[in-house]
Amino acid sequence: MTMTKLTLSKTLLAITLGSVLTTGSALAAETTTDKAQSTASSAGDKIDSSMNKVGGFMDDSTITAKVKAALVDHESIKSTDISVKTDKKVVTLSGFVESQKQAEEAVSVAKGVEGVASVSDKLHVRDAKESTAKGYAGDTATTSEIKAKLLADENVPSRMVKVETTDGVVQLSGTVESKAQSERAESIAKAVDGVKSVKNDLKVK
Repeated sequence: MTMTKLTLSKTLLAITLGSVLTTGSALAAETTTDKAQSTASSAGDKIDSSMNKVGGFMDDSTITAKVKAALVDHESIKSTDISVKTDKKVVTLSGFVESQKQAEEAVSVAKGVEGVASVSDKLHVRDAKESTAKGYAGDTATTSEIKAKLLADENVPSRMVKVETTDGVVQLSGTVESKAQSERAESIAKAVDGVKSVKNDLKVK
């Protein structure tokens, strides 16, 4: 009888120990799985965050390009004197315009571009006397101003463009890489005060 009880006790002890070990292993496995899932989730969140930042940057760059193009296409706005920056779809316009009406038109054009959430107007109206003085600028001053604006424009290879002005008539010659660059150079020249007309003799490579 005593031997039977002893054997039974050993059996129960073995079963209990086995159960404890099994439970411990299961808990350890569960903890490891939870940690792995947590790490994967954290990594996924970081990747999503990075992708959102890249996507946001690309959207802002695209919006800036679209606003610049829209301003260039608007004949009554001298877009070469307007700087455009976009941050989180908020467009900031800065620089100079000839009148308050031009400033309002520039803001209106920017607001009409797809993707623009709002527009911050930091445009300044030039002094009327300054504008009048520029209107009577000589050919040399006109040529210098056009060259400076071409040099400041990142889309036009200014070193390849020759500028000559005679009685307010500007002649552009030289070579550019595309029709778009030729049209951009002509647009910049036309926007300068004192220019009566522009003869575009630029050749596309």
